[in-house]
Amino acid sequence: MTLHSPLPHESTAPWSGRVDPPRSAPAGDTPRLSLDGTWGFRLLAGVPGSPGGHGVLPHGEAPADFAQPGYAPSSAAGWGELPVPAHWVLEGDGAHGRPIYTNVQFPFPVDPPHVPDENPTGDYRREVDVPEAWAESGRVLLRFDGVESFFTVWVNGVEVGSASGSRLAHEYDVTDAVRPGANTVAVRVVQWSAASYLEDQDQWWLPGIFRDVTLLHRPVGALDDVWLDADFDPATQDGVLVPEVRADDAAYPVRLRVPELGVDVVWASPEDVAPVAVGAVEPWSAEEPNLYDATVASAGETVTLRVGFRRVEIVGDRLLVNGRRVTFSGVNRHETHPDRGRVFDEQHARRDLAQMKQHNVNAIRTSHYPPHPGLLDLADELGLWVILETDLETHGFEAGGWVGNPSDDPRWRDAYLDRVRRTVERDKNHPSIVLWSLGNESGTGSNLAAMAEWVHHRDPSRPVHYEGDYAGEYTDVYSRMYSTVPETESIGRDDVLSPLLGCSVADSARQRSKPFLLCEYAHAMGNGPGALDQYRELVDTHPRLHGGFIWEWRDHGIRTTTPDGTPYFAYGGDFGEVVHDGNFVMDGMVLSDDTPSPGLTEFWHVERPVVVRPVDGPASGSVEIWNRRHTADTADLVLRWRVEHDGEVVASGEDGASVAAGERAVAGLLDPASLPEASRGAEAFLTVELALRETASWADAGHVVARDQWALPTPAAVRAPRRAGVALADAPVAFRGPELVNLAGADVSAPRVELWRAPTDNDQGAAMGSYDVGDPTAMPWRGMPAPPVADRWRRQGLDRLTHRTVAVEQTADRLRVLRRVSAAQSRASIAVEETWTAERSASGVVEAVLRVVMTPDDRWDDVWPRIGVHLALPTDVDGAGWFGLGPHDSYPDVRGSVVVGRHRAGIDDLSVPYARPQESGHRSEVRELVLERGGRPWAGVTLGRDARGRLPGFTLARHSAHELAAAAHPHELPEPSSHHLYVDAAQHGLGSRACGPDVWPTAMLRPQARTLELRWRAL
Repeated sequence: MTLHSPLPHESTAPWSGRVDPPRSAPAGDTPRLSLDGTWGFRLLAGVPGSPGGHGVLPHGEAPADFAQPGYAPSSAAGWGELPVPAHWVLEGDGAHGRPIYTNVQFPFPVDPPHVPDENPTGDYRREVDVPEAWAESGRVLLRFDGVESFFTVWVNGVEVGSASGSRLAHEYDVTDAVRPGANTVAVRVVQWSAASYLEDQDQWWLPGIFRDVTLLHRPVGALDDVWLDADFDPATQDGVLVPEVRADDAAYPVRLRVPELGVDVVWASPEDVAPVAVGAVEPWSAEEPNLYDATVASAGETVTLRVGFRRVEIVGDRLLVNGRRVTFSGVNRHETHPDRGRVFDEQHARRDLAQMKQHNVNAIRTSHYPPHPGLLDLADELGLWVILETDLETHGFEAGGWVGNPSDDPRWRDAYLDRVRRTVERDKNHPSIVLWSLGNESGTGSNLAAMAEWVHHRDPSRPVHYEGDYAGEYTDVYSRMYSTVPETESIGRDDVLSPLLGCSVADSARQRSKPFLLCEYAHAMGNGPGALDQYRELVDTHPRLHGGFIWEWRDHGIRTTTPDGTPYFAYGGDFGEVVHDGNFVMDGMVLSDDTPSPGLTEFWHVERPVVVRPVDGPASGSVEIWNRRHTADTADLVLRWRVEHDGEVVASGEDGASVAAGERAVAGLLDPASLPEASRGAEAFLTVELALRETASWADAGHVVARDQWALPTPAAVRAPRRAGVALADAPVAFRGPELVNLAGADVSAPRVELWRAPTDNDQGAAMGSYDVGDPTAMPWRGMPAPPVADRWRRQGLDRLTHRTVAVEQTADRLRVLRRVSAAQSRASIAVEETWTAERSASGVVEAVLRVVMTPDDRWDDVWPRIGVHLALPTDVDGAGWFGLGPHDSYPDVRGSVVVGRHRAGIDDLSVPYARPQESGHRSEVRELVLERGGRPWAGVTLGRDARGRLPGFTLARHSAHELAAAAHPHELPEPSSHHLYVDAAQHGLGSRACGPDVWPTAMLRPQARTLELRWRAL
C-alpha cells in the first residue's frame, strides 16, 4: 500500500511560493494591466495529479501542460471561454455545474483537512503583453483579489505559487517569470480544499475567479505600503496623521500632502517619518463623512488616499466614536447578486448602500468576510459604520460537538493568522471601519485568541469583535446573536448578575462591563421580523447597549428559469444539491430583485434618527423633537406637519427648528385654536414628517427620514338613531338558500370563517422555544421547546376546516344562519352566527349589513393564525382603496411604520412576492374599504368597531391562503379562478422564530370570541 504525500489543496498552510506580504492597495500612478475579460476555461471533474484525479485530463496530458505557452487549448479537450471575474457555476446555464447552498452543513464529508476526489476544478489561461520597460527595472506583481477556494498560478509555464482564502487578496511576485511581449498566465482553481473548512458561511458555494486580476509594475522607489491613521481629538477638535510607510530606502524622500489642510511634509529617510499635527479638522462619521484627499509621493510612485479623521475608543461600557456613544442601526451584508453572485459592480453597490441610507441603516457588518474594497470606498464616501469581518467560519463542526474544529488546532494557526493579517492590512486605511471582527460561528480556541492578540498589537486604534468569545477572554466588546428581549435587557442593566450564555457568573459580570451589540438579531426571513421596536427601546434606555445588525440585508436568490422558460429566484435545493438548507438563504429585508420589503420599512421607522412626540397632551400643539443622531444636528431637515379629519387634510405647515445631536428640544408646532373643528364622531390625526432639505449623496431633497403620527381629540359622536330597515331584497346582495352568491352585481362565494393563513417562514421555524407555554422573562429567556407554530396549526386542523349549517332563519328583511366550524378528528369547534339585514344610509343608499359572531368552545388549546371571514371574488377585482393603517401591510408586532390615512393599491401591490409564497398583505385597523374592478370602484365596505372598539383588517390577493401554502415558489401558484378577500378580526404576530425568538405574548392570537360587522354597498 502506498500512502500519498499531502496534496497542496489539502494543506493547512495558507499559501506557498512567491506570495508577497499583505498590504493595502491605494490608488497609485504606477503602471498596471487589468487581466479582467475573457479567459480560456475548462472544467475538470477532479484535481489533476491527485490520487483521485486519474482520468480527468485528456489522454497523454500532464497536470501542468495547460500552463505552458505552447499549449493549444481545444474544444475536444473541454476548452471554451469564461469571463473573469465570474463564478463558473453561474455561467453557461449549467454547463459548468450548479451552485450549492448550505447554511451550516458542509457539502462534503467532514474529514479535515481532506476533501473528496469528486472536486470540480477550473483551468484558466490567457495571454498578456508586458511592456518592455517593465523588464528594465523594478518588480512585477500578479494580484488576485478573490478566488474560491484554492488556486495555483503559473506564468509562462513556471509555477509561482498557490494560495487560499477566497475573499482575500494575494499578490505573487512574478518578476522572474515574465518577459517583454507575450506571456501566458494560467490558473488552476480547485473548488474544495482544506480552506473550505474555514469558509462555511451561510451562502452559496460559488467557485471561480470572482474578483479582479491585475498585473502590476512596481518600479524602483515605489511605495510598498502606506497607512495614514487619522486620529481626532474630540476635546480640541484637532487631527493628527500617524503615518506608516513601508518602502525601500530608494523611495525616499517621501512627501505627504493634504492640500485642504495645508499639510506638505517631506521625509528624507524612514527615520524621519513621524506623526503630523494638522490642526482643526472636520471629523468623519457615518452622518457627516468628511474626507480629505491626501497624496504620498516617493521617488517611484504617488498614491492617493481619502482620509477621514476619527477616534474609536472604549470608555467603561461605552463604545465611543469622536467622544460620543455610537448606536448601530445596522444590517449584515453578504455580497450577493441574482446574476453575478459575489462579483462586484460599483453602480449596483452604490445603489445598494444608498438604499440602506434611505432606510436609516447606518452600519454594516460585512458578513462574514471582507467585501470587495470598492464597497468600503463607498462606505467611506456615503457614511456607514463598518464592522469588518475576517473570512472565517467553521460552523459545520458544531453538529459534531466542535470535535476537530480548526479554531483550537495548532496545525491551522498560520491559516487563521494569515486571514486576519490580510483583512487588516488591506483595509486599514478606511475610516468607516470601527471594529475588526475575527470571523463568525467558529467556536472558540487558541487560534482565535492569537488572531485577537495580533490585531491588538497591529492596530490598537480599533476594538476587536467576535461573537463566539462568549466569556470575553480575548475580545473588547460583548456581542451576541438573537438574544431575546428579556436577556438583552438583563445585559443592559447594572443590577443583574444572572449567568449569560456560555458564561459563569463572574464571566457574565465581566461581559456586562463592556459595550454590548447584537451582531445578528431579528432574522428577516420572509414576512417579518417582529418586535424591532422592543429592541430599539432597550438601546435607548440602557447606554451599554449599542444597537445591532439585522440578519440580513438581502435575499440571495439566483435568477434562473423553469424548463418552460418561466423566470424565478432559486434557493437551496433548486439545483439538485445533495445536501442543502432550502430557502434559509432568502432571509433579507431586500428581495433578490432589490425590492424593499415591509420589514425594511418597519426598520426605517424604528431606527428613525429623529423622534417627534406631543408634549402636554396630543392637542397642545407643542412637540418634543428628539435628535437620536450621533453627529449631525437637524438643520438639514425640514419638519412638515399635517392634520387630517377622517383622512382628509384640513391643515398643514412647516418648521425648521435645529436640534443638536443627542439632544431634545420642545417646539411650538401649531396653534390648536387655528385648526378647523372636526365634526362629531370624526377621527383626527396629526402626522409629522422630517425630510431632507437638500439633495444628499444618497437621496433626493424631500426624502422622508422620519415620520410620527398621533390621534387628536375630537367631539364625541352623537348616538346615531337606529337606521330604518328595508327589505333584504333591496340590498346589493343575492342568496341561494343561506349562501351569498352575488354582491354588487358580481358572482361571489359565501363568506366563510377562516382561521388558516399560509405559514410564514417564521411560523415554520423553531429556532427558539414557545413564548406561550413558558415565561419569556425567565431564564434561559428562550421559551419552552415546542414545534413550529405552523405544525401546531395543522395539528389543530386549521388548514382543513369544515362547515356545517346548523339552522337557517329567513324573513323578508333578515337572514340568520347558524353554523359549526371544526376539523376532522377534532372536538373543538366554533359556533358562528351570521346575520344579514339591510339598512338605508343617510345618503339614501341601501346597504347590506353582515354581522358575524364567532364563539369558540373551550377545547381550543393553542394559538391561531387569524380569525375572520373569507370571500372568493371575481378575478377582475384588481385593487382597493381603504381608510385605515397603511400604505403597506402590518401585523400586531410590525406596525410602527404604518399611519392612519386613505390609501390605495393595485392587487399585485397588496401582497409581497416572497421567494416562498406565504402570508402577507394584511392591512390593519380599517374603517372603510373600496374594492375595484377594472380599476374602477365596485363595492364599498364600512367595517365597524366591536364592543371593545377594535377594528378589523383586510387582505386582498390573487391566491387563497391554501394555494399560497401549497406552493414552494411563486411560479408554482395556479392560475387564479377567483381572487380572495379576507376580513380579519385579528391576526397572529410574526416574530422571528425562523432563527430567533417567538412572537411576543402580547402579539399572539389565542382562541377568542370575536364579532365582525360589515356594511356593503354597490358603487
